[in-house]
Amino acid sequence: MIASVTGYRPFNRLAPLDRIQLAGHGLWIAGLALAASWFGRLTSGLLLVLVTWLALVGLIGLTQASGRMPRCPAWILAALDLAFATSAYLLSGVFGSPISSAFLIAVFAAGLGYGWFGVLGAGATVVVCVTTIGLVVSRGGLWVMIPMGMVLQGLAVSSAVIGWLSDRIYKLGEAAFHPGDAARRRGAGRSPQQMFAIAAQLNATLEFEQVLDLALDLSASVLADANGGRDHLILALFLQDGSRFQVAAARRLPRPDSESALDLNGGLLERALAEGKTQRGRDPATDPALRQLEGLHTCRDLLAIPLVSNGEVSGVLLCAHPRQGFFNNDQADLLEAAARQVAVALHNARLFQDLEAERERMTEIQEEARRKLARDLHDGPTQSIAAITMRVNFARRLIERDAQAASTELTRVEDLARRTTKDLRHMLFTLRPLILESQGLLPALKQLAEKTRDTHGQDVIVQAKHDVAEGLEPGKQAVIFYIAEEAVNNARKHAEAEHIWVRLNKDAGAFTLEVEDDGVGFNVGAVDSNYEQRGSLGMVNMRERTELVAGKLIIRSAEGKGTLITVVVPVPSVNPDSEDRREPSP
Repeated sequence: MIASVTGYRPFNRLAPLDRIQLAGHGLWIAGLALAASWFGRLTSGLLLVLVTWLALVGLIGLTQASGRMPRCPAWILAALDLAFATSAYLLSGVFGSPISSAFLIAVFAAGLGYGWFGVLGAGATVVVCVTTIGLVVSRGGLWVMIPMGMVLQGLAVSSAVIGWLSDRIYKLGEAAFHPGDAARRRGAGRSPQQMFAIAAQLNATLEFEQVLDLALDLSASVLADANGGRDHLILALFLQDGSRFQVAAARRLPRPDSESALDLNGGLLERALAEGKTQRGRDPATDPALRQLEGLHTCRDLLAIPLVSNGEVSGVLLCAHPRQGFFNNDQADLLEAAARQVAVALHNARLFQDLEAERERMTEIQEEARRKLARDLHDGPTQSIAAITMRVNFARRLIERDAQAASTELTRVEDLARRTTKDLRHMLFTLRPLILESQGLLPALKQLAEKTRDTHGQDVIVQAKHDVAEGLEPGKQAVIFYIAEEAVNNARKHAEAEHIWVRLNKDAGAFTLEVEDDGVGFNVGAVDSNYEQRGSLGMVNMRERTELVAGKLIIRSAEGKGTLITVVVPVPSVNPDSEDRREPSP
């Protein structure tokens, strides 16, 4: 995405007002040359000055467009214009010059960069410059006052017109490149009551996308009375995604910028993230990350406010404006307060998302348990009971013809009924092992081994110290038991193993379960990639149950070399002194 934004076309790095600035300079300087030629004042010296002026402005535009040079500040361009205008004015006859309007280019450049403030500053500088030229040329003679007054009067009127024109061009340029802002501008000027209503709605919702939208509304409402400058306010909410910043929501950014992801390679955003404090910037074109966003190139005042919740920084709220010094200290404080509310709301929305995902996962685990129970009942007891019914019917018919054969058949039916009873008891045990609740994990695993041996003839060996599960929470013991039962069941069905070992170990910070068999083994990668087409979800269930206790599941296997399943569950280290003082749980 970044490559497409920064490499869309050669002039993609030029902001809209920069393009207007360059076009205005080119047309104006060409007009000066035509006017001087019309009045017969176009000397070789003047032509050289105008060509050099035009070439230098064009070179600045090309270097900015290629990204080799940051955006040229408007005051530097205005000073350059003033120097060339002075030279052209002197070379074209001073008070009789037909191109005294050359000074207005400096006023135009300052107006596009700083609005009316720039127009007034540049206009005052032009007055000083023209006055100084007049006094030098006349050597202090009073006769110069009349032509100089006429020139200054014409420049003053023209400067007013240029100031109005610059402001109109600025607003029209913004509207042309951000057409979606008109509706939002109509909503400007929210009252404090409306701002509080937005804050209340932000705290009440748990929908993540709605929180993002309300976060920008709240930030914009803070600046509702900023002397109309809110019309050009740019807001962007960046959320950290690994080593990158993703634009999660934005206002007044072009669509390509709103879909960008920025690398954390220094700059304003990374400083805000690292220090957890509001950072201020002036020129996004020189920022390693923000210069990739074309919509920010006209901005001259930026605030990067970290989103801090529970001591952790999850993102950054970026506020930007074309007017230098737009954000005062009071506004920065209000935006920081809004950012704190936004951070809490985003944290709650993420927790709600995680809760919903966990609920869906638990539902899927329960559904898989029901499907497994249905398969086991169908493949085991249901088939056995059907066979018992058929054999009893056969024995009943045999009694009248061959009592001895009937007796033998009834003996077989009895054996089958006993095996079915064992299967049902084993299934009930795996569904809810009461011994796990009353005696703990190790006795439950030993009983699982006995029942597996009695029911299926599979040799299961449990190896653990008698106190290995002491201090382990009952909930974690239950999860570890079900993981072990799933692993043993998979080995019994698929591994063709002679022995299955179940080992429990505990050290300072972790509890470890190992289930190993000496069976045929399998290709782990191939089985994992094929689970969507398989009916069983045994390994998926083990992984999901391991995640429930914040553990780690490791599966090692190779064809012909058996399988080793390891589950590592973190457990807090217990201080013996605090153990004695701990109150018993109800």
